[in-house]
Amino acid sequence: GFSFQRDGALDMRMDTSRGQTAAQWLAEVEFGELVRVLKVYGEERFAKRIAHAVIEIREEQAIETTLQLADIIADAVPVHEREKHPATRSFQAIRIAINEELQEISKVLPDALDALAVGGRLVVISFHSLEDRPVKRYLQKEAKGDDFPPDLPIRADQIKPRIRLVGKPQRAGTAELETNRRARSAIMRVAEKLRV
Repeated sequence: GFSFQRDGALDMRMDTSRGQTAAQWLAEVEFGELVRVLKVYGEERFAKRIAHAVIEIREEQAIETTLQLADIIADAVPVHEREKHPATRSFQAIRIAINEELQEISKVLPDALDALAVGGRLVVISFHSLEDRPVKRYLQKEAKGDDFPPDLPIRADQIKPRIRLVGKPQRAGTAELETNRRARSAIMRVAEKLRV
């Protein structure tokens, strides 16, 4: 229920034992919230058009399959990008909202760092900029160390950062992209734990 490549039940939940399916969410979401989700999580410039189409269709029939939703979105989007299905951004946005993915990232990063032994490495692969942003901010904050006032003279050994950033963020190389096109937007960040 995540992909519009083939038809399936419109679910999109990572954990099917809890929460609403995408079909249930679309059946009751308000117009303004749907627009917000599509704009913020999908960076969709035709969010209002898509939301209008979804609200209009759901009044006539339930939206229950992936291809049904993909067709509604494709019909609502006036300009189609080359080599990108018009439903790509909307499916991403709905999936992120259904699974509360950005909130989960913010919860799991401190837990993952706490679970590491000193010298252990935390490796995070993000698949789009919305995921990468909170990862980048969290790692930079932990690498910066204690939060002293900017005008207070502090020696470097007094700051005590929790982690050290290891290398620069990595992207998939040409060889990987040839075999795995889906890695094109992936970015990997690595940090080493310095202290408890």
